[in-house]
Amino acid sequence: MTTEHPMTEHPSIARFRTEHANRGGTGNIVILPDSVHTAALAAQALACEVGAIANSLLFDAGGAPVLILTSGAHRVDTALVAERIGVGSLKRAKPEFVREHTGQVIGGVSPIAHPAPVPTYLDPWLRRYDVVWAAAGHPAAVFSTTYDELVALTGATPVDVE
Repeated sequence: MTTEHPMTEHPSIARFRTEHANRGGTGNIVILPDSVHTAALAAQALACEVGAIANSLLFDAGGAPVLILTSGAHRVDTALVAERIGVGSLKRAKPEFVREHTGQVIGGVSPIAHPAPVPTYLDPWLRRYDVVWAAAGHPAAVFSTTYDELVALTGATPVDVE
């Protein structure tokens, strides 16, 4: 694991790093030796509980993006969450939709650093952890944060996802 950023850093990590700093993010950005496409793999690499991983899941709400930051211990009940946030439905976004709205790939979507603002919702379960880990724009990059900092960085609205 490394927290230093080389001159050849992937552009999506560099964009994240800049946006993170601009928004006053205080956590460490860590580049892992391998991609961590799942919460379980990220937790294993970071030696933390899977629940402390904040999965950034982009959904398609009738053509509009919706980002749900959920604990790795949870699965999003899309019908329930759609009702709670007032949209007709939430469908799993296709890779092209994710890249268009976040500039990032599935497995590396960060809570910030998107081409345009995306409505964001945050699983309150993450409050249980002193340190939360989320993707930093690339499947091998993560950053440490707190629940309160995630709210400050993203403007997210809390929503129970199960």
